[in-house]
Amino acid sequence: MRLLIFGKQGAGKGTQAVRLAEHFSIPHISTGDMFRSAVREGTEFGRRAKEFMDAGELVPDSVVLGMVRERLARPDAEHGFLLDGFPRTLPQAHGLREVVGEDGLDRVIELAVPTEAVVERISGRRVCADCGATYHVTAPPRQGWGHCDQCGGSQVVQRDDDNELAVRRRLAIYERETAPLADYYADGNLLARVDGVGDPDEVFVRILTAVGGRTSS
Repeated sequence: MRLLIFGKQGAGKGTQAVRLAEHFSIPHISTGDMFRSAVREGTEFGRRAKEFMDAGELVPDSVVLGMVRERLARPDAEHGFLLDGFPRTLPQAHGLREVVGEDGLDRVIELAVPTEAVVERISGRRVCADCGATYHVTAPPRQGWGHCDQCGGSQVVQRDDDNELAVRRRLAIYERETAPLADYYADGNLLARVDGVGDPDEVFVRILTAVGGRTSS
């Protein structure tokens, strides 16, 4: 099974991607993990990417696509993969098509969550500064905000990039650059639009149902 999942930040992609990869016994290939691995291992494209990152510049699509090609050529991806976090733009989607071929993807999953729900999820998130444990304003630590359940730390805070203004700015970029992927993959009869609101187990069942079909929902 060769899958791709995308959606707004905070839609729950990471949680569902891990479950899907385990269900289909395929590697979960996230952009961040791919970058770190390529840089750590010193691959050709990893070295080139590091040069741009060290200079504080964006890594060009040609380099990112090179890393994707390297990663998908590994033995564990021979019988399938799940791409998470790539592509983010239409030019990257066109490039990915050249890498994997005309029939290189079986299904593209759009995890759809309303903007206001995502804003509430992310802006309400709180993180322990000591151990990274995550909470939400609707589900605080058992002993209150001054006591992390995991490590006992007293600094459970909102990260700077989780404030509502920052979240809405990122979502605006998503709508401009990434949302058009839905129409692109729908035109190729690959898109499965899945409701991402609700219990994670219920969302997972919806995804499996959508992946089993062939027409977009």
